[in-house]
Amino acid sequence: MQIGKSIRMERIFNRNTRKSIVVPMDHGVSVGPLAGLENMAKAVDEVAEGGANAVLGHKGLVRSGHRQSGRDVGLIMHLSSSTVLSPAPNRKSLTASVEDAIRHGADGVSMHINLGDAGEADMLADFGLVARDAERWGMPLLAMIYGRGPNIPNSLDPAVVAHCARLGAELGADIVKVPYTGDKESFAQVVEACCGVPVLIAGGPKSDSTQDFLRMVSDAMQAGAAGLSVGRNVFQHQTPRRLVAALTCIVHAGLSLEQVRQTMGEI
Repeated sequence: MQIGKSIRMERIFNRNTRKSIVVPMDHGVSVGPLAGLENMAKAVDEVAEGGANAVLGHKGLVRSGHRQSGRDVGLIMHLSSSTVLSPAPNRKSLTASVEDAIRHGADGVSMHINLGDAGEADMLADFGLVARDAERWGMPLLAMIYGRGPNIPNSLDPAVVAHCARLGAELGADIVKVPYTGDKESFAQVVEACCGVPVLIAGGPKSDSTQDFLRMVSDAMQAGAAGLSVGRNVFQHQTPRRLVAALTCIVHAGLSLEQVRQTMGEI
């Protein structure tokens, strides 16, 4: 791995555990203003103080709240976009470049690809271009890949998730983000299919139960995940800082849920 990419990866991943807690905050583009992201500077500081390794967002995040006070935290700049107002919301378009990310001081870049969508071919072409530029500039690339389309009745099908993860690894992603399949056995196969490329789990819609969310993270870590990339279940929590601190215990310290409760009490 290039020295520049290695240095940037250490700003996204804990260098000792080689695991990461990433908090995406890119939702304003896709779905509009969300609770928890009204004040971006505060949102970033909350998760940073809890121990998050990186936040992820569009280029405006840098101007509106990244690294203005408190504990430092890595920055992953998101390069692709779509909105729920579109007739084709799963079709992502490039709205920034690797060079833009470098100018903004980012430690990594990310993009979103939906396999099975009618726009899959264009998204894969964009993926190829971004992977080429990321390699050229020594910029870590996080690929968020989901199975979403008329031929995919269940986006959590382990075979679909494994296909998404493997595609990311084969086309040049340094980090792959996919949904959790629901059980440790099948997700371990997803991780194995990535041939050593670290796999982060997505959080999905806001969960009604913090304990269910923490249990999912714990199970994923036991299955070999390299961490998580979760937005709404973190920044919309009533105490994001404490939640991230609990996640840090699970992801980086390897504590069980019972040990987290003994250490921190109920979250």
